[in-house]
Amino acid sequence: MLNSKIEAKRLHLIETAEKFGINSKEAIQCSQELDNLLNERMQKLESSIKTKK
Repeated sequence: MLNSKIEAKRLHLIETAEKFGINSKEAIQCSQELDNLLNERMQKLESSIKTKK
C-alpha cells in the first residue's frame, strides 16, 4: 500500500516537473510529499527491524 503511494507520487512529481519546471512551487511541494512518504517507509522498516531483535 505504502509502496504504491510512493510510486504514484513519484510519477506525479515527474509529470509536475515536466509541466511546471523542476524548481516550481508545485514540483517542490510534490517532492516534499514524496520525501515524507519515503521517510514513513524508512521508519516502518527500522521499527520492524528493531522488533525482530
